[in-house]
Amino acid sequence: MVADAKNFNISKLEILNLPGGAWTFELAAKFCYGMNFEITALNVAGLRCAAEFLEMTEDYSEENLIARTETYLNEVVVPSLEKSVQVLSSCESLLPVAEELGILNRCVNAIAVNACKEQFVSGLSHLDCDSEPAEFKGECLDWWVEDLSGLRIGFYHRVVSAMGRTGVRSDSIVASLMHYAQASLKGIGKQQIWNPARTNTGAMENGHRAIVEMLASLLPTEKTSSIPLSFLFGMLRMAIMVDATLACRLELERRISFRLEMVSLDDLLIPSIQAGDSLFDVDTVHRILVRFLQWIEEEENGDCGYESEDIGSPSHGTMLKVGRLVDAYLAEIAPDPYLNLQKFVAMIEILPDYARVIDDGIYRAVDIYLKAHPMLPEHECKKLCKYIDCQKLSQEACNHAAQNDRLPVQMAVRVLHCEQIRLKNAMSGSSGEGFFSQKISSSVPSAAMSPRDNYASLRRENRELKLEISRMRVRLNELEKEQVFMKQGMMEKSGNGKTFLTSLSRGIGRIGIFHSPGGGKQQKSGRKSRASEGKTGRSQRYSVS
Repeated sequence: MVADAKNFNISKLEILNLPGGAWTFELAAKFCYGMNFEITALNVAGLRCAAEFLEMTEDYSEENLIARTETYLNEVVVPSLEKSVQVLSSCESLLPVAEELGILNRCVNAIAVNACKEQFVSGLSHLDCDSEPAEFKGECLDWWVEDLSGLRIGFYHRVVSAMGRTGVRSDSIVASLMHYAQASLKGIGKQQIWNPARTNTGAMENGHRAIVEMLASLLPTEKTSSIPLSFLFGMLRMAIMVDATLACRLELERRISFRLEMVSLDDLLIPSIQAGDSLFDVDTVHRILVRFLQWIEEEENGDCGYESEDIGSPSHGTMLKVGRLVDAYLAEIAPDPYLNLQKFVAMIEILPDYARVIDDGIYRAVDIYLKAHPMLPEHECKKLCKYIDCQKLSQEACNHAAQNDRLPVQMAVRVLHCEQIRLKNAMSGSSGEGFFSQKISSSVPSAAMSPRDNYASLRRENRELKLEISRMRVRLNELEKEQVFMKQGMMEKSGNGKTFLTSLSRGIGRIGIFHSPGGGKQQKSGRKSRASEGKTGRSQRYSVS
């Protein structure tokens, strides 16, 4: 540089764009003058890039700085996972020179290969942990998981992708993803992201969004991978808060839908971040349910026989669990005064009829919604109550509905009518043989239908038969309860001049799970008279039988 300078009286040289800056140049100068210093994992990448920039090759001196740093990288850094992570972290300020010299690729591949070797040792540690006390089991996690959490998201993405290609276990990758998310997304909240007083809010939000989207894309694709549902819901909440791409959120929702029957109610209570909207993000839960129903339909269409349609089959049991979960979710969001009726109705009608054996859950949710929205118009109340099948209500729910002033009058009449039919069937000893014979005769395949249509028809009929059997089981349990009350009434009221049937009707009215404290005393006289007439009628019919 001095020889090429036009000014022979030059007294100062300015070396521009030197990788590593002045600190690295000082080490390179010490190397030239024979001064002792130690090459470490923290400075070897900078020294290698600076030596390339300063052309410190073997043409000028044997064992020059390029050769010395290459030897350290190959013999010390590459065999060690920990040192490879340290060198990779130091390359953040050395781009793009470190990329051009292949330092990044060597470190990434070294980390992946060493992690694959470590998983065998980790497997032995997991076996040893099975016999250890619970407090020592946490130490058996892969030790390198915490080291990777210090990498920038771009480097981390390359490392995890290389791990997947080299065969690192899925559970180890998931553990690393969870630890990285906890370390990099810690403290994210609506107040921190959307607080106008904070500076660089846009850059911070963009950085968090990139992390969330990258972590979601790194989740293992194997169905056997056990990603904790709490982590998936946490990532989904983060994706909503940082306004991640729709593809990212749909992917997380799709993964959740595959295991929806294992989800808890608290997981579904996702807070809404839209101003003026309902307290909970109902739209997200609705999309998860839609994807779940699509998956169930795909699984059923892929079946070749009728074994999956048996009572107690995985698909039917899964649907019943999801039905109970949705009913509990409806009851939880119903008190929200800002919940739109259309969203509430959409959540009710999304599940098919065979997902619910009884409609007590829907009735409870509707009752809570009507209580939280007293200004709801009468026609909308009627529309909402149409989703309650009175024939699928239990005895306790019917007793409560018959005295519920929040329900439209037509609903109370329907309940009393269904109760009358139920008692009539009980008196006549009807057990549903006519229904079964009708269903079986209607399910006979027709020669005019294609085999696919016949199979779909038989599948639908099987569902209806299973649902009716489940309902009959519920009715049988109710009859057994009534028999217990009848025996108690005979023993307690035999000497007081009162019939045991009156005691039975009053006992059933008291054990209703939907009763609120003092709720029965605040009913209107007109509704009371109808309820009492219904009870009197039932007692008379029992006495006749």
